[in-house]
Amino acid sequence: MKLRILQSVVGLLLLVQATLANAVLTIEIIGAGAHQIPVAIVPFGGDDKLAQSINEVVVGDLQRSGLFRMVDPAGKFPHEPAEVNYADWQVRGAEALAIGTVETLANGRTEARFRLLDAVKQTELAGQAVSSNDGQLRAIGHRIADLIYEKLTGDKGVFSTRIAYVNRQGTKFRLVVADSDGYNEQTMLSLNEPIMSPAWSPDGSHLAYVSFETGHAVVYVQSLYTNQRMVLANYRGSNSAPAWSPDGKRLAVVLTRDGSSQIYLVSPNGSGLRRITFSGSIDTEPNFSPDGQYLLFTSDRGGSPQIYRMPVEGGQAERLTFGDGNNFSPRYSPDGKSFVFTHITGGKFFITTQDFQTGQMGIITEGGWEKKPSFAPNGKLILFASEARGRCILATVSSDGRVKQHMFTQSGDAREPVWGPQL
Repeated sequence: MKLRILQSVVGLLLLVQATLANAVLTIEIIGAGAHQIPVAIVPFGGDDKLAQSINEVVVGDLQRSGLFRMVDPAGKFPHEPAEVNYADWQVRGAEALAIGTVETLANGRTEARFRLLDAVKQTELAGQAVSSNDGQLRAIGHRIADLIYEKLTGDKGVFSTRIAYVNRQGTKFRLVVADSDGYNEQTMLSLNEPIMSPAWSPDGSHLAYVSFETGHAVVYVQSLYTNQRMVLANYRGSNSAPAWSPDGKRLAVVLTRDGSSQIYLVSPNGSGLRRITFSGSIDTEPNFSPDGQYLLFTSDRGGSPQIYRMPVEGGQAERLTFGDGNNFSPRYSPDGKSFVFTHITGGKFFITTQDFQTGQMGIITEGGWEKKPSFAPNGKLILFASEARGRCILATVSSDGRVKQHMFTQSGDAREPVWGPQL
């Protein structure tokens, strides 16, 4: 059985809108992989209510990826391998099926035991027990979907990860953290002044961001567990664009304390400030390489906004983007082999990737108002800010440009998105 995603393009094959009850985001999926893997998710045995909740999460996650075609179980409900008639599933066109059971344990935790089966080779691909505290059924579903995704595509799933973004409604700004599908929204900060540039710590425990609550841009760091926050940078002028190093031991920030916008390094407690760019132009939007050795950043030192790379410890900066148009908001891919950024030309903003080795640039969106891209931890999806139906929304695009999602908030505009780490 060939359980992989083929590389040819077939255009827009799928248009699915999933309105998520109780979710913050309504997700619209546009496009699909050239070969969608046909998989059956059989409702689990055991507690019907628990099984239904988990099943909905697993199916929803896999459908949102655009890489799977759901095969209807149609009255067949095996829960153990011995109950599976593989010929039945082959006739239905399923290449894989997930089966299992769910129960509430004596300690109050919910446990799902699932198996992923190869319907063609008639073998077991994976089997695992996944448990969670009461009330966290969605976490179980996301974990199972991640395991299925990884086994059938070879890439880690990101359904269990979180995203952060800013929601604006009138004059009110909220810093929001939510699951990747929009559920479990948490408002980390609510102000009547702008909030910008949220950045995840590598361990997912803190967010750095910029707030204008004091009348000018100040960088804060806030714990997601205690909500306690501290000032990271509050110097004369503007303090902006925080970015964490991969080891979490320092951040890059952009300050105008010495004149133009320049990049500085600082410890998470605000100590040890050190300037590392000295261009006299505008240097901003730093981003660390996965190995922590380099920074990408935006600078107009060449006459227009372009993307540069320099050693973190200081030294000569190398220009990476050329040609027509302006380029800004660079972010490394998780494997460090490429980067994503916003390219503007002809009055339109495009999400674009570029390979470090070849220098080849590839536009992966149709263009419009598309900004602030960031990679998912597996490098297969890119989250960014966009516009649709007259609103500011969140959107994702696969790294090859084939699968897209529009994510609409229930109210207000969504902006400044960033994908959290894989924990």
